[in-house]
Amino acid sequence: MVTYSKTDSAAGNCLSMGYNYKTFVSEEQYFMVLKTLQRLRECDFFWSTMTGKQASVLLSPHMPGTFLVRESSDNQHLFTLSVKTQTGTKNLRIQCDEKSFFLQTDPKNVEHVPHFDCVLKLINYYIRQRNSSTVYYIRAGGERIPLELIKPLYLSMSSLQHLCRKKINKDLDISSQRDQLPSTVQDYLNKYDVDI
Repeated sequence: MVTYSKTDSAAGNCLSMGYNYKTFVSEEQYFMVLKTLQRLRECDFFWSTMTGKQASVLLSPHMPGTFLVRESSDNQHLFTLSVKTQTGTKNLRIQCDEKSFFLQTDPKNVEHVPHFDCVLKLINYYIRQRNSSTVYYIRAGGERIPLELIKPLYLSMSSLQHLCRKKINKDLDISSQRDQLPSTVQDYLNKYDVDI
């Protein structure tokens, strides 16, 4: 359930999710999270309310690099990325500041931690890092492990319409031709503009 209360202060902007009730510092942050939540509900690998132990059980039979997104059971955070690694499942908090989402990675990383206005864009970025020389590390239980996202663990099968949208986003460079598309098609593509 999502609620929004407009009051004189930004602290009146609230979002209620399965585990959490979060107050936001600005209307901009509230709408960023709301938009992300809407996209996550379409992505088919957002498992909503689940504990870290439940995520570990789900991911255990899969290859390393398999991941899912879920609501965080930590009331300081909204979302968690659970990923199967060579040493088991690791649960990474997805941090949220006023204008962006970013992963809690190893503080010893020399690389700047990238920020995104949507959790799906964040995940898409780390998936694409497999083909680059940049390596991000996570720290869990005293271990320093390379973060590798390969494929999501889907909760359900996407609709044919959604699969087509992901394929268009992945394979076709239609940015120069987008204006020629009917406005309803443009709107549909823009509502979910990643390919995962």
